[in-house]
Amino acid sequence: MFPRQAHFQGLLLALAVSLLFACVSAPALISKHAGVPVGVDLSGNWVVRQDSGAAPMSGRSEASEPLFPLNKVKRSRRTRSSSGVSAQVFLEFGELVKITQTYFGLFISYDRSVVEEYTYGENRIISIGPIKAMRVSGWEGAAFAVETLDDSGSVLFESWHLEKDGAVLIRDIRIGKGDKDSFVHQQVFDRQ
Repeated sequence: MFPRQAHFQGLLLALAVSLLFACVSAPALISKHAGVPVGVDLSGNWVVRQDSGAAPMSGRSEASEPLFPLNKVKRSRRTRSSSGVSAQVFLEFGELVKITQTYFGLFISYDRSVVEEYTYGENRIISIGPIKAMRVSGWEGAAFAVETLDDSGSVLFESWHLEKDGAVLIRDIRIGKGDKDSFVHQQVFDRQ
């Protein structure tokens, strides 16, 4: 075999192995259930508890740094962070949240200005300006869940569920890559 051919074959093999690992290591989102659980209705006007933004959820790794300060988590984040995680641009916050639940989806309004629409069982590409991501949403038991996967492999996970006989709404938020979370947060809302 000629030296050039051996070099070329070595490059092809390295490229094939790299592509294989890229395909295998890329996370995949699993579709959520489209059927609304019996008796679950998240609809209502909700007010965030002032202390719910002060502490992260239990189980947060002390080694992980938040993408933005927890005490400043108030409004939407529409810019890519210095960490390169673009999934966070799809994350909204508000003091007042209005949820309208229909037979096909949820509409979540933040401070009467930004409205997010989620279709049960959706599995599609979404975008804000030039930033694109893959999104799945639907039901996981009695909780409504949304997962958004960006081009860096980071996943934004949000889950909404009721407690205290429907008087309290809990929103759990995680942003991470692989098994490592870089941001974990829980908001507690009271029915208005």
